Amino acid sequence: MADERIAWGWGLASIDAAGKTLDVWYPELTLGAAPSEADRPNHNFGALVHEEADARGVRRVPVFTVSDLDAAPADAADAYLRLHLLSMRMAKPNTLNLEGIFGVLTNVVWTDYGPFAIEDFALRKIDVQAAAGKAFAGAPAPNVEVMLVDKMPRMVDYVVPTGVRIGNADRVRLGAYLSEGTTVMHEGFVNFNAGTLGVSMVEGRISQGVVVGNGSDIGGGASIMGTLSGGGKLRNSIGEHSLLGANAGIGISLGNNCVVEAGLYVTAGTKVTIWDKAKAAAGEPLEVVKGADLSGKDNILFIRNSVSGRIEARYRKTGIELNENLHKN
Repeated sequence: MADERIAWGWGLASIDAAGKTLDVWYPELTLGAAPSEADRPNHNFGALVHEEADARGVRRVPVFTVSDLDAAPADAADAYLRLHLLSMRMAKPNTLNLEGIFGVLTNVVWTDYGPFAIEDFALRKIDVQAAAGKAFAGAPAPNVEVMLVDKMPRMVDYVVPTGVRIGNADRVRLGAYLSEGTTVMHEGFVNFNAGTLGVSMVEGRISQGVVVGNGSDIGGGASIMGTLSGGGKLRNSIGEHSLLGANAGIGISLGNNCVVEAGLYVTAGTKVTIWDKAKAAAGEPLEVVKGADLSGKDNILFIRNSVSGRIEARYRKTGIELNENLHKN
C-alpha cells in the first residue's frame, strides 16, 4: 500500500444508544502514512465531545481513522473519511474504492438538532423538545425540523468548499466534488462520487460516478445517467465546453465542445443518423449508428430533426462559453 493511497485524521463521531455510528465529521484530513499513536496530533474537539448521551440518545466521541483507499470501506468512520476527501477536493471522483459503502452506513434522521437514530426518533424528539423547553423557560417547545432521512447527509453541513455557490444545500450530498467556479442552481443536484472538474453551471442532475469538465453547462431539468441508474459499471462523463440542454439527458459520454439540444435524451442504444451535407444533397443514404458509437467523441451537436423526427449528429466546430462574471465565486 503506497503512502499516497492512505488517508488519516481525527473525526467526531455520533454514536446512538445501540452503538451504531450515525455520522463522523472530519475537520481536516491528511494523505500519507499515519503517525504512530504516540505521535498523533491532538484532536482539539474540546467541549464538542460528550461521552454521556444527550437528549437524542447520542454520544459524540473522537475517533482516529486510517483508511486504505484501495480497499473497500471497513466501517462507517472509514466511509465518512472517503466522502470528506471527495468534498474537500483531496480526491477526485472514481479514484477511491467505495465498494459496499451503503452496507457500512446506516439510515439516519437528519435534523437541525443533528442526527437521530430512526428506531426511537419519535420518543427522542419529545426528549429534545422537553430539554430545549427547559432552557427557555416559559417558551413553547421548539420543533425538531427533519431535513432528510438518508444514509448520506448534506455536504455543506460537513464541508463548505471555496469558490462555489449552491442554491439549495439539500441537493448536494456529502461526497460531491465541486471545483472552484461551480454554481449549483436551486434545482441542480450533485450526488456523491460525482461533480465538476472546473468552472461549471449545474441546473440539472449529476448522478453518481459522473464528472463534468471545465466550462460545461448542465441545463435545467437535464439528467446524466450514472452508475447507480442501471446497475452497471459504465461511467458517463461530459467533457469541456459542452452543453446538455434543458430537460435533455444522456446515457453516453459527451466529449469536448458538444451540445445535446433541449428535451433530447440520447442513450447507448439510440439510433443516430450522421448528418453529411454532401451525401444528403446527392440523395445518398446517411450512416446510422448507435449512440454508444459516438460516446466520448468531440465536436458533436445532437438534435432531433423537426421534419423527419430522426436523431442526428452534426459536426460542431466550437464549444460553449460560460458567463465569466457569473462564475467568479
